[in-house]
Amino acid sequence: MKNHDLPLLLLDNAAMSTAINEGEFKSEMMTFEETKAIIEMYDEGDVIRGFTGDLLEEIIYKYLDIQGQHFEYKKITDMRVGQHAIVFKVYITPSETQPVIKTKYDSEAKKIQNVYVYCQHIVKMA
Repeated sequence: MKNHDLPLLLLDNAAMSTAINEGEFKSEMMTFEETKAIIEMYDEGDVIRGFTGDLLEEIIYKYLDIQGQHFEYKKITDMRVGQHAIVFKVYITPSETQPVIKTKYDSEAKKIQNVYVYCQHIVKMA
């Protein structure tokens, strides 16, 4: 899969909408383990991050346990035929319970949302 002409794209919800604007695509849901395995098939320089934001970067580095790599950011406007992308889909729901905790700064914090993330693998076929 290593190919400098067709880097692996890491996208979020917004970046996906500009990357798949035209063509035929194959899509499948993936586990975090499958996502990590695909990212590890590519050299660091062959992976482009098409999103900004701490939440998704934390998922990549902490929850996927991808360490020591910092993927270059680039605005993605169109995928090329044969190119692969991993989309980190963020799903936020209101919290049914709203517990209050003390922070390390001794202030109160209230839970207001549940944040879920799932992964999708996309390949541009034509």
